Amino acid sequence: MDKVRIGIVGLGNMGRAHRQNIRDGKVKRIEVTAICDRSDFLPEPVDGEKQFSDVSEMIASGEIDAIHICTPHYSHTPIGIEALHAGLHVLVEKPLSVHKADCQRLIAAYTDRSKVFAAMFNQRTDPHYRTLKSLVDSGEIGKVRRINWTVTDWFRTEYYYALGGWRATWKGEGGGVLLNQCPHNLDLFQWIFGMPRRIHGFCNFGRYHQIEVEDDVTAYFGYDDGKNATFITSTGEAPGQNRLEVVAERGLVTVEEGGIRWKRNTKEMSEFSNTVNAGFAKPDTWDVTIPIEGRGGQHVEILQNFVDAVLDGAPLISPAIEGINSVELANATMLSAWEDKTIHLPMDAGLYEELLMGKAESSTFEKKKIEVMHASADDFSKSF
Repeated sequence: MDKVRIGIVGLGNMGRAHRQNIRDGKVKRIEVTAICDRSDFLPEPVDGEKQFSDVSEMIASGEIDAIHICTPHYSHTPIGIEALHAGLHVLVEKPLSVHKADCQRLIAAYTDRSKVFAAMFNQRTDPHYRTLKSLVDSGEIGKVRRINWTVTDWFRTEYYYALGGWRATWKGEGGGVLLNQCPHNLDLFQWIFGMPRRIHGFCNFGRYHQIEVEDDVTAYFGYDDGKNATFITSTGEAPGQNRLEVVAERGLVTVEEGGIRWKRNTKEMSEFSNTVNAGFAKPDTWDVTIPIEGRGGQHVEILQNFVDAVLDGAPLISPAIEGINSVELANATMLSAWEDKTIHLPMDAGLYEELLMGKAESSTFEKKKIEVMHASADDFSKSF
């Protein structure tokens, strides 16, 4: 095989964007040979691209070697399981699934390791976070003591939430800002710093919007090595910010748009604190600036990496089996808020699924009716 034949299921904004990137030649050695959605969502037919309104038919058609799942969240698991059982290579949009139990079911279906199973965690291509991960993994900044990430530049309007009946509901989406906007941030969090052992979450439901799910969150993460972290996010704050601070033995590292600033200690904190006769002095510091340009290859780079893994055995940037971690962080934060207690990881996946399904089945919530106009793909440049 010298080219991957891929089918895209879900022709919403993301599915159409991926299809266009491939058709524009931005991804090498791949072609879209099939697409699937409701018949009224399908674009005008083009040569070499078969259309389906039933995903099972597309999976069994023999027209594709791989599938890209771009559908609403709950359907990622059943479609992914069916595709893996059929022997296809699989690429899944974020989040991997709505809840941990579904992630476990999907990962359990991945038994043929000759196939490639990847997730669209495109923020792993961002040089800001790649550089920070290198600083942490290499030990250059010393042992990490505290992490504070405020990512509140996810502002959304009532119009945004009205665009889809499934959006921001327990039954249709399974969550709010943690499940829709923040899977990338939570994935980066665990990718760089590892998984915590304890989570206490404070969630506000419909604080800024007429929705039944969370749109404002503060979470506390505790690690066995003593470090602590806060994660704050919202879709209701404007202008908001995206600021990641890492307190480590060798200083304070701040990641923001355009660069990384490191206020570097001349001595490690713990070494200086044990200095005899240091009094009230603080360690001397000097400022280090690491300029960062751009945001990396993003979706195109993940797609190209997926193709290279299929054809050449290249290591994946974002293996799908790692997608369970960001889902568990989101689920545990929510479970903590529901039960008003600290959740210890690994969390009880069955309990969370039971509570979530109960909320979905008992919900009587109705969205406010507003006139919905046509939205361009640009409106969704930051989110599914």
